[in-house]
Amino acid sequence: MGSNIVHCSLFIVHCSLLIVHCNGQALLKGQEDKGVGEIRLERDVILNPHHTVRLVSLKQEVPEVEDRENFQRLMEVAIARHLHQLSIGEIIQAIAEEFLGKAYKAGLLDKYAQETLTISFTEFDCVLFVETALAIARGLALQDYSYQTFTNHIRNQRYLNGQLDGYCSRLHYFSVWIDDNQKRGTISNIVPELGGISLNKKLNFMSRHRHRYPRLLDNDANYQCIVEMEANLDPVTIDYIPHSQIRNVYSLLQPGDLIGIATSISGLDVTHTGLVYRFPDGNVGLIHASPIGEVTIARDLHRYVVNVNNAIGILVARPLDPRLVSPVNQ
Repeated sequence: MGSNIVHCSLFIVHCSLLIVHCNGQALLKGQEDKGVGEIRLERDVILNPHHTVRLVSLKQEVPEVEDRENFQRLMEVAIARHLHQLSIGEIIQAIAEEFLGKAYKAGLLDKYAQETLTISFTEFDCVLFVETALAIARGLALQDYSYQTFTNHIRNQRYLNGQLDGYCSRLHYFSVWIDDNQKRGTISNIVPELGGISLNKKLNFMSRHRHRYPRLLDNDANYQCIVEMEANLDPVTIDYIPHSQIRNVYSLLQPGDLIGIATSISGLDVTHTGLVYRFPDGNVGLIHASPIGEVTIARDLHRYVVNVNNAIGILVARPLDPRLVSPVNQ
């Protein structure tokens, strides 16, 4: 077996935790078939719940001045393309396209002992990618090109009630992330109106797999607050579209809709996230920070999802246009 390389950030277990480049159980089966997976041919990746996690080394955090410069370049592109004239979902898709080819990197939110508002425009895990595109689009829709507004949006989306208050204030489970952001008027869970089904599930993967989380392994306070957080969540109702119905809702999906891949893994709700991508011909794909190592586009959403190991369907949330609503904690 080759060297084990963890690909998805441990800050949220749903972002394909335990994906490694080595032989074993395939996460994305049949990736040698270009019609099945990504626009560019993928290498093999696996999901092995029994693997002992080893984080890849991380580069030094991009200084804030570089973050601001990258943000400003994005704003210049957005202004030149008049993106504010588009729907919120179309803005999200356009911004997401600007990140195509950017590196996929694990552990970006867990580099420091103390919880820090991490920003990145050059490398992403699957949730950070979704968060970033959404946060940028929310500002662009209102023609607010302020970096401070963008960082406020990131904080409001990432943390419980929009407040950064330590490791446990981060919304570690994506279904909880959706629920919290919906309460504050950022997004809407549209699975019920799409005809999905509900699943009651106990979320406790993090506390049951403490050894896999560097921020939990040697920190009893973090571990205890995660145990308490999970206890307070119980039970969780997860709304999702099962495999058999995904194609049936294609006509109802819009560019920029948020996608979570629901899983049958005990204690978990979601293993990967991305955004609906509408091709010019109307086909529905998935643009995402892929475990293959970069932001890319899967040609067909349903085909991608059914080839994710342990997947049972998708969660779908729609971004709410700030020009039409008044979100809480802006």
